[in-house]
Amino acid sequence: MPLDQIPDEKEMSFLDHLEELRWHIIRSLIVIVVFAIAAFIAKDFVIGKVILGPSKTDFWTYQKLCQLADLLGTPALCIDKLSFELVSRKLSSQFMTHVSISFFVGLILGFPYLFWEIWRFIRPGLRPQERKASRGATFSVTILFMLGVLFGYFLVAPISVRFFSMYEVDPSLQNLFDLSSYISTVTMIVFGCGMLFQVPVVVYFLTKAGIVSSSLMRSYRKHAIVVILVLGAVFTPPDPFSQILIALPLMLLYQMSILIARRIEKREAKQNI
Repeated sequence: MPLDQIPDEKEMSFLDHLEELRWHIIRSLIVIVVFAIAAFIAKDFVIGKVILGPSKTDFWTYQKLCQLADLLGTPALCIDKLSFELVSRKLSSQFMTHVSISFFVGLILGFPYLFWEIWRFIRPGLRPQERKASRGATFSVTILFMLGVLFGYFLVAPISVRFFSMYEVDPSLQNLFDLSSYISTVTMIVFGCGMLFQVPVVVYFLTKAGIVSSSLMRSYRKHAIVVILVLGAVFTPPDPFSQILIALPLMLLYQMSILIARRIEKREAKQNI
């Protein structure tokens, strides 16, 4: 049943709300655990192909960057060497890494359902106009989250891995990265990008609440562009193409947020006439 067709719930006490929230959380955890178990069983694919993908030179992104480098005649764009090795230094490191990765994959795959459960809990407390304005929230959050995850996995994570593997303070030092360090870096980048892509949704609700405006975001647009370009320059090879690969989606995301805020302001202005 669509969210906008769910009937209003009767008024509940504080304890009733806590009980309702508890069941929303339990159902979400069950879905996440199911996905985590599936990821734990599919170890060869999840860890060998997906998680460890950015640590290998045959990763899809590296191959495409090398093809682009040949096409544009910019050898610096090609990533055909990763100067590091992954090691496991603790007795239980590989097993605990396997468990943590499985939970992370379960969280990624179960995030849309988790948000839907949270939204089901929040929605009855909204006014009819607020419910109408937030229609399609679950779909928008899911699409943006998955786009952010893909952006983080295929662009930010491999380029970051390459940057840290090539960075050296002295040629005599060898990069032997601990497995848990590599996993935490990649997973945080991927999940962080997924959450970063929620900026348009956050801006939507902040604009509805009157906290953010399109004029405010436009006034800080130059500052945002500078920050994005600096981040792109720090985490990419020394060529403009890699910087654009990182910076352009983030700039589009910021511009999209401005357009969303402007559209909301126009709609509310018409309603107040």
